Amino acid sequence: MKRNGKMVILIADDDDDDRVLLRQALMSASFDGIIEFVENGEQLIQYLDACLRGEPDAPPAPALLLVDLNMPIVNGLEALKQIKSSAHYRHLPVVILTTSSAEQDIRESYNLGAASFVTKPITFSQLVETMNALQSYWLGTVRLPRQF
Repeated sequence: MKRNGKMVILIADDDDDDRVLLRQALMSASFDGIIEFVENGEQLIQYLDACLRGEPDAPPAPALLLVDLNMPIVNGLEALKQIKSSAHYRHLPVVILTTSSAEQDIRESYNLGAASFVTKPITFSQLVETMNALQSYWLGTVRLPRQF
């Protein structure tokens, strides 16, 4: 949740350009935490497993997960399903952040336990606003459970 007093956001997105834009948008939204990236749902679960083991070189435990739906190997919905079916991870807030606005994707995401569903904005300024709102709400307003 915190490393060196800083909140951690873990983003699962396979698109290099989107990862760069998300980092820039969070920085532009004055996010003063740690941003970690994985490229697919399999890496997301491996990351969480490494946090759980608590080894000295373990990655920082995230306070918030931002997950794209359309990823290779293990897609966002399957990763969400695994996270929410695990007693160790189900408490983590998962925000689906994707290009999709399909009703089926929205419904299935919430049915599987997503905390929010956000369609990626088109412009960078809208992305900054979205990142500001997400971090303000999830890392400032709500009370999150202690991690692992």
